[in-house]
Amino acid sequence: MAPTGRAALLAALGSLPVGIWEPGWTGILAVNAPLALACACDYALAAPVRRLRLTRSGDTSVRLGDTADVTLTVDNPSRRPLRAQLRDAWPPSSWQRGTETAASRHALTVPPGERRRVTTRLRPTRRGDRQADRVTIRSFGPLGLFSRQSTHKVPWTVRVLPPFNSRKHLPAKLARLRELDGRTSVLTRGEGTEFDSLREYVPGDDTRSIDWRATARHTTVAVRTWRPERDRHILVVLDTGRTSAGRVGDAPRLDASMDAALLLAALASRAGDRVDLLAYDRRVRALVQGRTAGDVLPSLVNAMATLEPELLETDARGLTATALRTAARRSLIVLLTTLDAAPIEEGLLPVLPQLTQRHTVVLASVADPHIATMAKSRGTVESIYDAAAAAQAQNERHRTAEQLRRHGVTVVDATPDELAPALSDAYLALKSAGRL
Repeated sequence: MAPTGRAALLAALGSLPVGIWEPGWTGILAVNAPLALACACDYALAAPVRRLRLTRSGDTSVRLGDTADVTLTVDNPSRRPLRAQLRDAWPPSSWQRGTETAASRHALTVPPGERRRVTTRLRPTRRGDRQADRVTIRSFGPLGLFSRQSTHKVPWTVRVLPPFNSRKHLPAKLARLRELDGRTSVLTRGEGTEFDSLREYVPGDDTRSIDWRATARHTTVAVRTWRPERDRHILVVLDTGRTSAGRVGDAPRLDASMDAALLLAALASRAGDRVDLLAYDRRVRALVQGRTAGDVLPSLVNAMATLEPELLETDARGLTATALRTAARRSLIVLLTTLDAAPIEEGLLPVLPQLTQRHTVVLASVADPHIATMAKSRGTVESIYDAAAAAQAQNERHRTAEQLRRHGVTVVDATPDELAPALSDAYLALKSAGRL
């Protein structure tokens, strides 16, 4: 319980005439005794807050950048009306900076024996689970002089999922996939692709696709159509070690890698391939296996939601051994990690042959666009030094990528905005060539 600002104001106003006309205990009692009595009556008439029943409902998940509404139901079982101020506390990252005060505080009036709902709108700024903290309710009497206060624990969790910004590229990639699949007028054939059907020859078709036996049985020339191989296994490996914590722009490298993995998974599942996920640094952080095409994307998004970079060096041998156990048969392994020279040369290259001799390997890495900008800077001594440092960094990166290519690895090196479509293009190129 506590006096309100109104009670303090009345006490201050009452002290003025006391100080002027009747200084002393008599004047103080003449003013404060009625005020204390009014406060006591106000406190007695305020609805009790410990007996309130609170329940939650609403959203349990939200994409990063969107809003989630969590509804709090307040049931007043007492015989007094509840006039209250309510604070619904959540972690600071549940709102944009500067908006948490307005979003978490509510004015509330609940008649006796009734219930009311208040809605707290969250707009999280980070991925992961956001758990409700405490609900603090301050109940006021009819005069607004005194209040009762109590805190309630009402558990609720909202999972903040990756935003999947690259989904805007999905229609274009699916159109390309339909071309490869033979469902448009453009038909392609790659080595190792699967026979689909026969159709009538049209000018421009590859003469090597003519089926002479079928032509002999019909009055028209028949050609074979081909479709990319289906039901292939793709293992997406996210490196969650220290290099994934480096920030490129406004987000860690891990977030850009997740976005690329989601676009690839959405595309591959539509193509009839099976997609698994492994997140690893020195131990398994997330593992998604055996999901159907309709369930793979929600499962990946849910598993990625709580992933955070770990500030330790990735164990390349452990990562390789875990990937080999997860991909028991020939697969496409997509490794989302760094192209920095030291982690690759000291960690990955010694164990890379274990992967490449059994699987097709793609390594995708997030490039910093600021380095390309630095490499073009001129005009001052400082900018020339910056350009030289950026050029050296680019050369080291290109040299590392060339080492990986000599081991048979397909390397995708792109900025955060371009990584997802570039990785999907590499997947389509491998699929059209029959190399999965």
